[in-house]
Amino acid sequence: MTQAFDAEAQQALLESRARQAVELAGKLGADACEVGASVDQGVGVSVREGEVETVELSRDQGIAVTVYVGRRKGSASSSDAGEASIRSVVEKAIAIARYTGEDPAAGLADAELMATRLPDLEVHHPWPLSTEEAIALAQACEAAGRARPGIKSSDGASLSSGEGVRVYANSHGFLGSQRGSRHSLSCMLIAEDAAGMQRDYDFTTARDPRQLLAPERVGESAAERTLRRLGARRPATGRLPVLFDPNLAAGLVGSLMGGIAGGALFRQASFLCDRLGDALFPEWFGLSERPMEVGAMASSPFDNDGVQTRDNVFIDQGRLASYMLSAYSARRLGMQTTANAGGARNLRIDAPLTPRDELLSRMGRGVVVTELMGQGVNAVTGDYSRGAAGFWVEDGEIQYPVEEFTIAGNLEAMFRGLAGIGSDTDTRGSIHTGSWLIDEMTVAGS
Repeated sequence: MTQAFDAEAQQALLESRARQAVELAGKLGADACEVGASVDQGVGVSVREGEVETVELSRDQGIAVTVYVGRRKGSASSSDAGEASIRSVVEKAIAIARYTGEDPAAGLADAELMATRLPDLEVHHPWPLSTEEAIALAQACEAAGRARPGIKSSDGASLSSGEGVRVYANSHGFLGSQRGSRHSLSCMLIAEDAAGMQRDYDFTTARDPRQLLAPERVGESAAERTLRRLGARRPATGRLPVLFDPNLAAGLVGSLMGGIAGGALFRQASFLCDRLGDALFPEWFGLSERPMEVGAMASSPFDNDGVQTRDNVFIDQGRLASYMLSAYSARRLGMQTTANAGGARNLRIDAPLTPRDELLSRMGRGVVVTELMGQGVNAVTGDYSRGAAGFWVEDGEIQYPVEEFTIAGNLEAMFRGLAGIGSDTDTRGSIHTGSWLIDEMTVAGS
């Protein structure tokens, strides 16, 4: 293992360095300054066919300084947070600012918006795990999957465990810091039949290692998912209902959030420009953000501008109720920040939930999508086209696996055509959602 990570000491050191950088920037002529600093440490191991493939012990740190000279902005960063490096970074940032063009929207978020409520959101749960213990857990995960009849071989199992500290400070006098941790375990397996080989995987991830699924359960689930894909065919071509698995439905939420992000909006690079108040979804659908949720994957009491985070409602009764804005993008749009510098934190669906079997019955004939390939989403037009794999559904029942097909549509039409959300909520990430049933998309197969 790497040396023990003393989170409290690292937090105190980074806070001191951040204050030092802000003070130095003022002395060197900056009108305003903001500093972000972080340090992370972790262990990652991977095994394949029972043998250790990789062991990675990592420790990363960095400091980034942004200064404002009038409305001119300069930024510089370093992987070294030592005192000498801090001076160099601040001097470079100021030198850059003196040569950049003026930007009327540049500057810190307003002082009165700085976070004052900084509770412990319980997102730091260290795992005193030795390298040997990490390897043993990964091996147990893989062994459980390989033990299933029909599994031919393994693409490996991986375990990672890390913790870190992030600090943000600015010349308003604000300083916020947070410790955090993240742990995960995954397994990918291979099966083969007369039609060829198939592979699939499963994983578990959590802030608190006690909330991880047992290694054997992850391996067995990976095996089950892999075996289900044997005998895959190409589906028929047509306009059909499509059911997105929960982890893929989270990607649709991500596309929505990208469309209402301030950066895309002020650049006129979104299919959702000037759509505030418009009905985008059925009226039973809502989407909100809960950044102060205790123990959640993306919780934080302040955003990347130091602004106090708060619950936001982005979709209310199907209508676009709010954009997702930082202080800068808000100024560009003539609006107010929504405390979303750095993105949304802990997105939650507000909608009636339907058992997955009932969604299948409702779709009748169509496809369940469990894997997507490619990056075929046009953020400007909303056009959507992805390679896919999954299962064919007939008379409300899964019949056989399908692969090598494309699903296509437009995000606006897909959102309007949302016919139901499953109760099979995936809580592993920062977006919690179940399966999404879209009433009709183009499926291009055989």
